[in-house]
Amino acid sequence: MEKQYLERAIQLAKKHSASGHNGPFGAVIVKDGQIVGEGWNQVVSSNDPTAHAEVMAIRDACAHLGTFQLKDCTIYCSCRPCPMCLSAIYWARMSKIIYATTSDDAARAGFDDQFIYEEINLPEDERTIKSEYVFVQDADLPFVSWVNNQNKVDY
Repeated sequence: MEKQYLERAIQLAKKHSASGHNGPFGAVIVKDGQIVGEGWNQVVSSNDPTAHAEVMAIRDACAHLGTFQLKDCTIYCSCRPCPMCLSAIYWARMSKIIYATTSDDAARAGFDDQFIYEEINLPEDERTIKSEYVFVQDADLPFVSWVNNQNKVDY
């Protein structure tokens, strides 16, 4: 059963990367045996560095299901998700990730995300992209407002 969803993710990757304007990645989200979302890499074609296959599939599934949480869903990916996509999958609260190729396979094709894993583990002052905390008076007021809001939707 799982192979058919992986095969669909691979088919999406192959079809949409044939032009060379989209990366070779596809993803399918399944709930209760039904495909509820599909995505393929659209980074170049949309000029959006976050338009990875998994993120696009999450957007599609959320729109289809009318929710921002994908509990009880499984994502089938043509390749192991990168750190950004992995984070998005966790934020969506999916229950399982199944993938067909590895990070090493992607790296051999020029998509190496190992440096991101290494950067995340470095102290902020040692990372390639520097981060700096700046104190701003009352910057925490949005958090205070959120905590006190009786009408908020927790996520």
